[in-house]
Amino acid sequence: MKKPPIAAYAALVAICIIWGTVYPVFEILVQTIPPVLLMGGRFFFAGLITLAVAAAVGAKMPIGKEFLASSFYGLLTLGLGIGTLAIAVTKIPSGLVAMMSTTTPFWMVGIEAMLRGGDRPNLKTILGMLMGLAGTLLWVVPDALREGLGGSVFVSFVILQLGCAGFAVGSILERRHKTTTHPIINGAVQELATGVAFLIPALVTHQTAQITVKSGLLVLYLIIFGGIVAYSSYLYAMKNLPVSLVSIYIYVNPLVAVTLGWFLFGQGLGTLGIIGMFVVFAGILIVKRNSVRPGHEGN
Repeated sequence: MKKPPIAAYAALVAICIIWGTVYPVFEILVQTIPPVLLMGGRFFFAGLITLAVAAAVGAKMPIGKEFLASSFYGLLTLGLGIGTLAIAVTKIPSGLVAMMSTTTPFWMVGIEAMLRGGDRPNLKTILGMLMGLAGTLLWVVPDALREGLGGSVFVSFVILQLGCAGFAVGSILERRHKTTTHPIINGAVQELATGVAFLIPALVTHQTAQITVKSGLLVLYLIIFGGIVAYSSYLYAMKNLPVSLVSIYIYVNPLVAVTLGWFLFGQGLGTLGIIGMFVVFAGILIVKRNSVRPGHEGN
């Protein structure tokens, strides 16, 4: 296997930091901008700007089935995977949203096992997944018992697991997709398609936003860094680095989000939340160490 380019490692660092900041940014913005409108505008302009620059420099564009495939993967990875985050932060703190989203690796392993030619989990991997499940229960069960199944924590957990499943399916299919188009271009197509998918219902229902200088700058941050830089970096890293290495962002993002949540909003996870965090991280570590065959990670 050839040595990965330095740019791939730089892309991984960008993912670890930027995606961790997105959670508290969402929590601030959804106070004045409806989540569907926010996601639509954010992804639409991120994809449009990237494709415009790519076209200006003569980059190869996906067409036909390749364009449709990239659009579909975007709806899964971004539409479900990221869109559900913006909905969840309207109900629970951004730090808890970040922690509940760490179940993505378990979804990836399970979905990969169901696909043709996918890896089947061994006993240690299954035990790691069960450990991760136990950790998430520490976040959900106490509040679910107090609030009921219709409470904000349980409902948010279900919404986020739908998003994690979508992100996992989209990422796996994108990784298996054979294409000659640059990952950044594919990412832009995915963002544009997702933006259109969100903007249509937002405009049809006449959603409006209260834009201030602060919220405008934060939306710009999401478009440029959360969208163009981070998602392009993710696709590039997935194409050039082992999946097990790229997946470290799953550990770093929640730490960044929880730290910013504490600093900006005074939010904390509580004792059970902290214990749950370490249990889930331990489960993820076991899964990552035992679910990838030697020579089967990376391109």
